[in-house]
Amino acid sequence: MRTVPHATSLRRAPVQRRSAERLARILDACADLLDEVGYEDLSTRAVALRAGVPIGSVYRFFGNKRQMADALAQRNLERYTERVTERLSQAGGDAGWRAALDAVLDEYLAMKRSAPGFSLVDFGNQIPVGARHTEPNHRVADRLTDLLSGHLGREPDEDLRRAFLVAVETADTLVHLAFRVAPEGDEKIIEEARALLRAYLGRLLD
Repeated sequence: MRTVPHATSLRRAPVQRRSAERLARILDACADLLDEVGYEDLSTRAVALRAGVPIGSVYRFFGNKRQMADALAQRNLERYTERVTERLSQAGGDAGWRAALDAVLDEYLAMKRSAPGFSLVDFGNQIPVGARHTEPNHRVADRLTDLLSGHLGREPDEDLRRAFLVAVETADTLVHLAFRVAPEGDEKIIEEARALLRAYLGRLLD
């Protein structure tokens, strides 16, 4: 299975610290406004105003609001990877794949419940609202395969990549269902998802 590269949405990558901090403020403002007004009413001008930067600074990095949302999704993926990595390091090398699965699912749920803008953008598969594209889930599955293969003591081969892709697609669908049923995610549906993922991955990882 081929990995899916992420095409950066930045017009220009920040070089200096000041420029990187300005980009971070723009993305923070974008995330907050997504929660407040939604994607349709989001504007680059409103983002610039919220971030406290000139509108030209926004256009220096992004040509439009879709590119901003894409960059926010990429930042979400980087932060998610960092959170999972930290959980795994705390668990230690003796923790099995079930503990790793819990880390992967729990950290996703935590971001969905608390990260600004995440409910609309997550890793890039919901803009426009309701759109479901395949590339973000492929990208997440590839990232998790590369991250977890060493922890699990397995080669990141085709079988492992396929299994993780199926697991990510399944988790994505069921977590979305849980959050449609309850604002904070229906716990019974989440536990059903956890049990289903354990049963499926156990065929390969036990």
